[in-house]
Amino acid sequence: MTNKDEPVRPEARLPKGFSDISAGEIRATETMLGTIRQVFESYGFEPLDTPAIEFSDALGKFLPDQDRPNEGVFSFKDDDDQWLSLRYDLTAPLARYVAANYQNLPKPFRRYQAGPVWRNEKPGPGRFRQFTQFDADTVGASSVAADAELCMLAADTLDALGVERGQYVIKVNNRKVLDGVLEAIGLGGEANAAKRLKVLRAIDKFDRLGIEGVSALFGKGRKDESGDYTKGADLTPAQSKEVLNYLGGKFAVMGAGEGASGWNASFSAWKSIVGESESGQDGIEELIQMARLLWETGYRYEQISFDSSVVRGLEYYTGPVFEAELTAPIKDERGQPIRLGSVVSGGRYDGLVERFTGEKVPATGISIGVSRLLFGLQLLGKYKDSTPQGPVVVLVFQDQPIANYQKLVYRLRHPDDGGPPIRAEMYLGSGKIGAQTKYADKRGSPCVVIQGGDEKAKGQVQIKDLILGATLTSIKDRDEYLKKQAEAQFAVPESDLVEAVRGVLSRHKA
Repeated sequence: MTNKDEPVRPEARLPKGFSDISAGEIRATETMLGTIRQVFESYGFEPLDTPAIEFSDALGKFLPDQDRPNEGVFSFKDDDDQWLSLRYDLTAPLARYVAANYQNLPKPFRRYQAGPVWRNEKPGPGRFRQFTQFDADTVGASSVAADAELCMLAADTLDALGVERGQYVIKVNNRKVLDGVLEAIGLGGEANAAKRLKVLRAIDKFDRLGIEGVSALFGKGRKDESGDYTKGADLTPAQSKEVLNYLGGKFAVMGAGEGASGWNASFSAWKSIVGESESGQDGIEELIQMARLLWETGYRYEQISFDSSVVRGLEYYTGPVFEAELTAPIKDERGQPIRLGSVVSGGRYDGLVERFTGEKVPATGISIGVSRLLFGLQLLGKYKDSTPQGPVVVLVFQDQPIANYQKLVYRLRHPDDGGPPIRAEMYLGSGKIGAQTKYADKRGSPCVVIQGGDEKAKGQVQIKDLILGATLTSIKDRDEYLKKQAEAQFAVPESDLVEAVRGVLSRHKA
């Protein structure tokens, strides 16, 4: 066969922005999700699942506002020549579900959902094209009490995950306030919608780019470190100055010792900036109501603050918006400080269901970035990759009937005494006993079960404790060595297999 005749083999590689997930990370994630689920359930939210693929028009154009359907999302056409897209979040599919089932749903409708989402965007450190979100939403409640409750939910969830007070902050703002600022500088109305969206997305990058980067995006544009250029909003210097003044008004309304009376002085600064804008004044009043509800319920300044830079990058938000950050110092493996950005985010989106029904349906929700939050918790020492002991491995002699070993495995998995099953597997490869033992070591097995022809004739099995056996070489005292050696490998009647294996597992607290 010539080189030209050889088959072309694909390269074993991943697309940019995607990653494989190890068993340890999966187990750590499931442990974390279990805690989050308990908190969400305690608030009365019910689970829901929706498909990963939706009609593109059902998802809407809330990511980068371009003409082609797959800008910002992964899209393709089906056999009927209709555009389909992988969901870019869990909120747009929820709106479609509520619109389709509204008459039969309890109102308000409270649901939570966890699942992967996809963004066809430029990947980078901490930015993946596929990631998991865990959402909670209340649909059909117009009261800001629903928004305040989601801030409480975010705080309670981080508390339950072991993040201490002072190690996180939930920052709250209101899109109506920024709308008021933009109206005050002449950017109201439908004609300025595209420019307002660019301003929103620039402000959403404030914590990452700082004042200089955002200023550039308010003007002509900005080139990032890779050389990619982002066109700016083309604000005039005067317009840019007013918005930057608003951003400079960041504050925590729950200052130590201020109590409820301390909020009014803080919010008055925003009131002066939005001027006569009805939208802006309404937004500030909603924030004042939220602040009072939070304070009266017991949430304090070290948990929740109000911050003018919080706008959220998606276009569909219409009212209060919020995001949570881990504020504890976080360092990477090289000891370099890193900033994760928001690990929980959300807000009010009263127009999403209306797109389908033509009727206004109020809604608000939060979304947890599962991978980012887990990464942050791991760096804080809260959650580690969970790698339990491997299964007990039953070794196989090639000259013995395979059914004998299958019976041993079955007995471990289905104990006669009704006790809990023991995680076990029969070796299914073709290696010799030495190679099988090495396999068990790689699997993290606490012990192996051995039954050759001699043991079978005696009605026995050998139990080899791999964990204890690994320590024998470090024992210098001969008597102690012989004692441990006898404990590390011993024979028992086949009828005592389960009890003997349980003894080894108990020895190592498996």
